[in-house]
Amino acid sequence: MPDLHFIYGCMNSGKTAKLLMQAHNYQSTGRKILLIKPSIDNRSNNNMIFSRSITGVKADLIMTPEMDTFDSFNLENINCILVDEAQFLSDINVNALREIANKIPVFCYGLKTDYKTKLFSGSKRLLELADIIEEIKTVCVMCSQKSNINAKISKDKVIIRDGSSEPDLGFEDKYQAMCWNCYNH
Repeated sequence: MPDLHFIYGCMNSGKTAKLLMQAHNYQSTGRKILLIKPSIDNRSNNNMIFSRSITGVKADLIMTPEMDTFDSFNLENINCILVDEAQFLSDINVNALREIANKIPVFCYGLKTDYKTKLFSGSKRLLELADIIEEIKTVCVMCSQKSNINAKISKDKVIIRDGSSEPDLGFEDKYQAMCWNCYNH
């Protein structure tokens, strides 16, 4: 039976690169996939899924927070659904993906927590509903320990612990993967 997967990791752990490699593997064997990303991710061309290490691909579907069904899509020949930036999915989106995962394997890639160490809404719902949960490990930028914090960094390299709960999209210019000890001290 197909499953709902949540694959998470800190910043720069290669989540999107793994998604793109998985997409390539499916497509190179003649299988059809559906590539999805949330509408909030507008860092580049709005319909592109890209990695800093692998050339990007066009998303087939941009999910708005209120999207609760896949009825308008012909999923009959789809072998796999891949979702990037899953932390930005709404509960409604995750519930819809949970239903689809009864027929088609769904792989959701994203961050688990924000810079305040709080679960993202989409990640929380995925942790509640996923059949398989996998962590992509990476090391702290300050030491050699495993990272588990997505630290927000100011321009003068100070860790920001308070601020808006609104998503503030960025890359290494704003966020760094850290272990708890380096983040806390």
